[in-house]
Amino acid sequence: MSRLSCQLEDVSVKDGGADVLGPLSLTFEATGLLLVMGPNGAGKSLLLRVMHGLTKPSAGRVLWNGAPAEETLKERGFVFQTPPLLRRSVRANVIFPLKALGRRCEPERIDNALTDARLLELADRPAALLSGGERQRMAVARALVCEPRVLLLDEPSASLDPASTKSLEEMILAAVQSGIGVVLSTHDPAQARRLGGQLIFLDAGRIVERQSTEAFLMRPLSVAGSNYLYGRI
Repeated sequence: MSRLSCQLEDVSVKDGGADVLGPLSLTFEATGLLLVMGPNGAGKSLLLRVMHGLTKPSAGRVLWNGAPAEETLKERGFVFQTPPLLRRSVRANVIFPLKALGRRCEPERIDNALTDARLLELADRPAALLSGGERQRMAVARALVCEPRVLLLDEPSASLDPASTKSLEEMILAAVQSGIGVVLSTHDPAQARRLGGQLIFLDAGRIVERQSTEAFLMRPLSVAGSNYLYGRI
């Protein structure tokens, strides 16, 4: 699978005239795992939405391999913290994005996605009856079935129990191992330690650190990062 590079050039998002994100610049190769951490209100979710092209910056631009983010949406998948559900079966939810993109819905492909999400036995159950962890795994399967080059996940395990979180993390790591670039926001240092990869730390809408996850957790370089890890913000 070919790689994508992402470039944010002097990006900012304003709300009521004030910057709630940025201005910031960031360039990275969308390979492996990139974690986005920071306290509540730091702008993690907003940054992912801007990266993907769901939210247009007030200033600056976002490019993927030189093309505007909003023109390359089909190359990426996005999983919300609270995923939208269709009032249909689990299988129908997974099939839906393929139909929306006009792609073929081979039964084997769908079954493989459901198997990877541990949902094959629940395929004909109404999606509304799934537990929180099952819903999130379905949302990841729904994104992965379209074979994205990059997957962005907005705090996907924020409200899950440890067992559900573990299952979801296994899916995420499997996606990384298959060659899909993953950008994931999290507020949980323990999760960051388990997942590893690279990390950027946000504070008040600005990037204040960028280093390996292991290095950040051992010795943050910024006062904000240290205050965050030690529960002072």
